[in-house]
Amino acid sequence: MTEQQEHLKNLLQQFKELSNELTQIQNQAAVKRELLLKVQGAIEYLQQTGVLPAEETPVEETPVEETPVEETEE
Repeated sequence: MTEQQEHLKNLLQQFKELSNELTQIQNQAAVKRELLLKVQGAIEYLQQTGVLPAEETPVEETPVEETPVEETEE
């Protein structure tokens, strides 16, 4: 193999590894986002039922943005 072919092979491998790593991170973020929404829902429920007064809640409402997951060709 020529030097350029070897370099291309290494770059393609690096691309594949980075793509897989990014997909894992996006999946982890989706799981955390889902958990955050569940916790936020539980807090809101407890506030509405009077168990947890709204003014004593130490949690700020943070908008959760949906980030599109990019599909990669492999």
